[in-house]
Amino acid sequence: MSNTDNRSGPRRGRGGAGGAGGGDRRQRRRPLPPEWVPRTSLGDAVKSGLITSIEEIFQNNYKVREKEIFDMLIPNMKEEVVDINMVQKQTDAGQQSKFKATVCVGNSEGYVGIGSVKHKEVGPAIRKSINKAKLDIIPVKRGCGSWECNCGDNHSISYTTKGKMGSVKVRLSPAPKGTGLVSSDAAKIPLRLAGIKDCYVYIKGNSKNGENTAKAVIDALKNAYKVMAPVEWSR
Repeated sequence: MSNTDNRSGPRRGRGGAGGAGGGDRRQRRRPLPPEWVPRTSLGDAVKSGLITSIEEIFQNNYKVREKEIFDMLIPNMKEEVVDINMVQKQTDAGQQSKFKATVCVGNSEGYVGIGSVKHKEVGPAIRKSINKAKLDIIPVKRGCGSWECNCGDNHSISYTTKGKMGSVKVRLSPAPKGTGLVSSDAAKIPLRLAGIKDCYVYIKGNSKNGENTAKAVIDALKNAYKVMAPVEWSR
């Protein structure tokens, strides 16, 4: 019996059209993202259309526990990385290193949020920081409180406000139109995503810490929202 009888059939390589290689691999597609299934009553109300504006959530002081709520009500949201640092922790097993990412999100029309997350890799740390920042979105009260301008547009803030985070203290003051954001790069990010175009920022403390500087600015904007100006008393 000849040995060539067992070799008469066609051989299929890894890259053949009938194998599990090239041909099938080109036809594979990424799976579609799963459809959002609300886990809270607020999520059910947003998805069913009972709540159609983000203002209604803040006016009624609802607690948002799902980031998809802001994805539906604020579709034009942008995100920007504030700072990425490597943090280390000493354990019994040795030294562990992780990346800490701080990200700001906002729609440039009066809503902004910030979040920080640690992870072993940079990519997952940024993605989780974006999700956390969406859950911490706050409304920003804009206006024109500068006596040099007094135009009535929402290009700046209405009055001076202060904020603090760690060793960093900031003071935000109204600026006339055309001034721009007079501040460090870390402080410009939350102001720009909040929709503030002109502002004076005074920083005291370790201003090189971008995370604390951005969070101090968010704290100042949060404190400004708690104050009601005399022009708002009749509303």
